[in-house]
Amino acid sequence: MDDTGTFVGLPLHPLLVHAVVVLVPLAVLALLLAQFWPAARHRLGLVTPLAALAVAALVPITIVAGESLASAVGPLPSVLEHERYGRMLLPWSIGLFLVATGQWGWFRWAATALRRAQRMRTATAGSALLGIAVIVVAVGNMIVLILTGHSGSRSVWDSVIP
Repeated sequence: MDDTGTFVGLPLHPLLVHAVVVLVPLAVLALLLAQFWPAARHRLGLVTPLAALAVAALVPITIVAGESLASAVGPLPSVLEHERYGRMLLPWSIGLFLVATGQWGWFRWAATALRRAQRMRTATAGSALLGIAVIVVAVGNMIVLILTGHSGSRSVWDSVIP
């Protein structure tokens, strides 16, 4: 493995994975809270889209570090499965960022403007559609994160603890 895939002699991928495993659920939780709890939405503010941006930036970096580690380990079936799931997380993390940013903009400007204009049905329908998008992206991110993490831990630990 070359030096670009290591940090202080350790493979960079497992270190980055821990950040992803912490940040994805936190960003998903913030997204859900901001959608369904107005008090939390006001307190979170830009935190939700910024956390989602961090996830969307960190996932591809983790994938690149994983590719470096995979080239050192070789094409084992369990590693290939983990790599496949890991790549699936990239579009979901981008979706998380897009939905979080849209949510922030919707509640900051659009929903407020529609309510002021007495367009309550449009505001309610928009919030409901956004709620559906929030649930889909939240569930999708968590499912793919769990599948990726499970396959990664199996590829590491199955040979040690059968």
